[in-house]
Amino acid sequence: MLSAAQTIAVGRDDAEVRRRAEAIGRDPDEMRADALAGTPAQVVERIGEFAEMGATRLYLQLLDLHDLDHLELVAAEVLRQV
Repeated sequence: MLSAAQTIAVGRDDAEVRRRAEAIGRDPDEMRADALAGTPAQVVERIGEFAEMGATRLYLQLLDLHDLDHLELVAAEVLRQV
């Protein structure tokens, strides 16, 4: 079994992704390259890349625990697709 842990910043648009990434001290472009950042569809696609590499478990790290809208977005728009 192969697993990975990835920090996540999901938004309905680029401005929301940027706001969420910056709230945890990360650059959104950097996160798109080496973490999970983008719209729900973009993040689902990236999660699929981990599956193609053999990952059977992926831990999503939401670091801004006060942003409950972020958690709801991930649950409603990302997790239901994977």
